[in-house]
Amino acid sequence: MAKYDKADLERRMHGAVESFKHDLSGLRTGRANTALLEPINVEVYGAMMPIVQVATISAPEPRLLSVQVWDKSNIGPVEKAIRSAGLGLNPINDGNTLRLPIPDLTEERRKELAKLAGQYAEKARVAIRNVRRDGMETLKADENKKEISEDERKRSEAEVQKLTDEQIKAVDDALAHKEKEILNK
Repeated sequence: MAKYDKADLERRMHGAVESFKHDLSGLRTGRANTALLEPINVEVYGAMMPIVQVATISAPEPRLLSVQVWDKSNIGPVEKAIRSAGLGLNPINDGNTLRLPIPDLTEERRKELAKLAGQYAEKARVAIRNVRRDGMETLKADENKKEISEDERKRSEAEVQKLTDEQIKAVDDALAHKEKEILNK
């Protein structure tokens, strides 16, 4: 087992927050944005792959996304993945390309987007807590191996908890900002 590394824990927690912010950037409020589709995974060739690895996504108009699937045999799975992603998009399949008109945001759609943002936030919080758990386990192992004293372990655990609280607050702040943006537009 690895020795306790505060910088590594910080990097991993920060990564979870950045990933969450990236996911939030995809929750566009009524405008076409290619980041909207980036979190989607598609089942192709017997494996799950990010949509950006099987297609080119563009926004030719402010309210339209275009998905150019590289291998025509994957159009069906890509269309299915977009429909089941919970984004409220209905792909129009013209044989070579999927066109996705971005619907006007109804009050119901705004609530769905806010709920989706909340789900992304919970995923990020879980990831941060998992990093905290790893850090705590490493500290206990280091103490058991007599590499650090009980006092050092407790001091380091307090550091890990403080770091966890800061990162979870960053997630909560970003979520609150995005919910306000979604619900007030």
